[in-house]
Amino acid sequence: MMKLVSVVLLLLAPALTSCLNLDLPLDCSDIYNHDSTRPSGVYIIYPIGATSAVQVYCDMDSDGGQWTMFQRRMDGSVNFYRPWDQYKKGFGIAAGEYWLGLENLFHLTVRKTVELLVEMEDFSGNKVSARYSSFSIDPESYGYKLYVSGFTDGGAGDSLSYHNGHKFTTVDKDQDSSYTNCARATLGAFWYNGCHHANPNGVYRWGADDTVGNVGVEWPPWKGFNYSMKTFSMKIRPVQ
Repeated sequence: MMKLVSVVLLLLAPALTSCLNLDLPLDCSDIYNHDSTRPSGVYIIYPIGATSAVQVYCDMDSDGGQWTMFQRRMDGSVNFYRPWDQYKKGFGIAAGEYWLGLENLFHLTVRKTVELLVEMEDFSGNKVSARYSSFSIDPESYGYKLYVSGFTDGGAGDSLSYHNGHKFTTVDKDQDSSYTNCARATLGAFWYNGCHHANPNGVYRWGADDTVGNVGVEWPPWKGFNYSMKTFSMKIRPVQ
């Protein structure tokens, strides 16, 4: 009997070892590195460990792929004017508009050195981008402060340098440098300075609209203030 048990355990050992060593993908680059033929689409990643499964859109095409998208606007279907706890946790759906969550983003940027790609499209079909060779944020205890540098222009111009070194502000948590709450003033949430040179989480509007100033999905170096983008996304990957 003991001999039979020993044989069974010997046969099961590879399978048991495989289960114990099962790698849960931290980000889209892990998924790509496991199988580089995977197409762009929605996948499950684990930014904080085995109990932190979250759906995310992986861009496997742009400039070699491996991009983990943490913010996307495309049709106005999701309300981005939300409080702190929702920006911390994340909201929306990975197949459409969503925000991955500040806590997830912190773990993604603290566990790997990452770069940032910002892509946008206007309502005439023109597409541009901005790239930053270094991107990270502090933990919540430090306000999820932003660190971004190494700008390369893809036609969009540089909007994020103005926000570098600033904490994240939402409608119910004012951490910006303005005398007012910038999230309230611009109907969004972001690493506001006083207030913005970029407002990706603002109100989804149709192109040029100055009915209420500076509240759209804006990237002023390209289209100026009061022009709201048709599509907008922010994505990261490990530095190549």
